[in-house]
Amino acid sequence: MGCDVRVSGLLRRNLQPTLTYWSVFFSFGLCIAFLGPTLLDLRCQTHSSLPQISWVFFSQQLCLLLGSALGGVFKRTLAQSLWALFTSSLAISLVFAAIPFCRDVKVLAAVMALAGLAMGCIDTVANMQLVRIYQKDSAVFLQVLHFFVGFGALLSPLIADPFLSEANCLPANSTANATTHSHPLHIARVLGHRHAEAQPWSNQTFPGMPPQDGTGTRVSYAFWIMALINLPVPMAVLYLLSKERLLTCCPQRSPLLLPADELALETQPPEKEDTSSLPPKFQPNAGHEDLFSCCQRRNFKGAPYSFFAIHITAALVLFMTDGMTGAYSAFVYSYAVEKPLSVGHKVAGYLPSLFWGFITLGRLISIPISSRVKPATMVFVNVIGVVVTFLVLLVFSYNVIFLFVGTASLGLFLSSTFPSLLAYTEDILQYKGCATTVLVTGAGIGEMVLQMLVGSVFQARGSYSFLVCGVIFGCLAFTFYILLLFFHRMHSGLSSVPTQDKALGMESLECYQR
Repeated sequence: MGCDVRVSGLLRRNLQPTLTYWSVFFSFGLCIAFLGPTLLDLRCQTHSSLPQISWVFFSQQLCLLLGSALGGVFKRTLAQSLWALFTSSLAISLVFAAIPFCRDVKVLAAVMALAGLAMGCIDTVANMQLVRIYQKDSAVFLQVLHFFVGFGALLSPLIADPFLSEANCLPANSTANATTHSHPLHIARVLGHRHAEAQPWSNQTFPGMPPQDGTGTRVSYAFWIMALINLPVPMAVLYLLSKERLLTCCPQRSPLLLPADELALETQPPEKEDTSSLPPKFQPNAGHEDLFSCCQRRNFKGAPYSFFAIHITAALVLFMTDGMTGAYSAFVYSYAVEKPLSVGHKVAGYLPSLFWGFITLGRLISIPISSRVKPATMVFVNVIGVVVTFLVLLVFSYNVIFLFVGTASLGLFLSSTFPSLLAYTEDILQYKGCATTVLVTGAGIGEMVLQMLVGSVFQARGSYSFLVCGVIFGCLAFTFYILLLFFHRMHSGLSSVPTQDKALGMESLECYQR
């Protein structure tokens, strides 16, 4: 009860900065999920193939990783952090406004790279500021922070859906090869469009294709609406800067810190103080360091190989699961509108929203469950659930109802995998090492690589390969998790030996003193 009173008191004192940090993660969520349902319209706009448009996902995820590293530069002072958040959230609105004018896939990739940098900076700075404010009580506030990611990711496909093109603007020969690989009965569809193939691409006008004079399509309005919806976020950050008198127009010799920052400065131990005697949850978290600083830590010397194996296998699990999250969100819309399902474009536009909606719901449900169920058990159930869901989708690949049910199921199982695995890995390593840094990096690389891989296979082998890739990635994630359990047992055995030796030494010393 006393803990709840203290946390509510902290929230009341820091309500405005907390709401501001939550709102910038709403911008993050808007940017992470809009590409999936608008993929076909963007292909029409840029006259690109599926492998070419996959580079847009790659550029966004690569720069998101770079932006996460860049965000660490702005964590030293409150002014730097808030200005970084203002610039990043404003850049996201500008990106949404500029997307309709990108007629070349390379230009679109460059614009999305800018969005990735902004998202990475938001990810790092907002998390660190909330941890700095609430410290040991930050878990609940971080859960709400990531809830706003899901809320933004849920909203952006819903905004785009009314403006999606119903007709397929792509020529028949762009999907003919992929169709024949997976469904031979679709040859009739290709033969029915032979007259269209005979015309050069530059002279064809397809339904929903932007005219050659450069005028926009209806999906442009969706991007402009998202730009306007996101615009209050940088304004909220600017207002917080003004309130804290950190604007250049309000000079002050000694910028005021947030009350929570003063509390943090009073409660945190000195930088050079030995904190080895503190409980694990109060020890400095190496995972908040950047990857290079983390890997150069001297305490890695003499560590058993199981220590490194745990880092690697846990990162590989998240490489697969987070990669599946990004790939499924990006390509489930394209899979649904293709044969054999041939779902209408408007109906298919709800699939990414359904997916992110159940991810958001799963994150809320996992909060009370995590207090009763061990993280290792939660990860095991999640990975098994992902594999089973993909197998069911593969077996019933011609059924639209199973596609919607399976999408919701995947969202639930993937929602709590990252925090559960992170908690499990940190617990194995007793909050030593670089679990957070390595796992975040592995997850980001997985989203970047698997989206490109799925896009290339989808184009080459057809829509059926989308589910085959999901089954393969799920099985690999399960295999890596079994290896993680194996290395956990091995590491526990190695860690218990020094403890037993130390106990025997203490007993010998007591006997000698007697």
